[in-house]
Amino acid sequence: MKAFLARTLLILVSLVLLVQLWIFASLAWWRTHSVETTMMMRLDYWSDPSEPIKHQWRDYDQISDYVKHAVVAAEDGKFLQHNGFDWAGMQFALERNKDKGRVVAGGSTISQQLAKNLFLYNKRSFVRKGQEAVATWMMERMWSKERILEVYLNSVEFGENIYGVEAASQHYFGKSSRSLSREQAAFLAAILPNPKYYQDHRNDPKLKYRKRMIQKYMRYSHIP
Repeated sequence: MKAFLARTLLILVSLVLLVQLWIFASLAWWRTHSVETTMMMRLDYWSDPSEPIKHQWRDYDQISDYVKHAVVAAEDGKFLQHNGFDWAGMQFALERNKDKGRVVAGGSTISQQLAKNLFLYNKRSFVRKGQEAVATWMMERMWSKERILEVYLNSVEFGENIYGVEAASQHYFGKSSRSLSREQAAFLAAILPNPKYYQDHRNDPKLKYRKRMIQKYMRYSHIP
């Protein structure tokens, strides 16, 4: 029995180490190479292979600064100040969720969200959050803030099978992400919390309010 438990533990530890090695190697490769697919994209495709994934990589300087300011204002106002984790933001989110008795706010930074998109899945669990923290820690030490934001903008979900700001720009506005206006950028940032819903509910009052708030504060956001 002891030998069986020891072998089982050894297998589990080996699997965990292999996952960390895979994440480390992926981050090292993506420091200089475009990210053409993510775990979230693969999960979407595997759920319905008949629906192609819409995604086009764009380098950082090919994306409108309006989008960068809007996304940072909407998703992570302290992006340039933290090292991957916004502890005050997480505490605030926990208190709001406790008061409401359900999840109404998240404290994840852009770096944490990107780690999840690249390597993990949406289902909440302590295991996933732990692995997300490890991947975020690695990313913040291997990539610049500019690279993190560049990959995030190219991989975040903007609707049904729509990933990255270029595919989103083409889908919603029929133009390149380089040419997005301030208002259009605010719209794309506003749909990020629930893109599949807002894709078909563009007149939702919550979406309109969120868009106005983003337009108000995006001028104060700082980008790499």
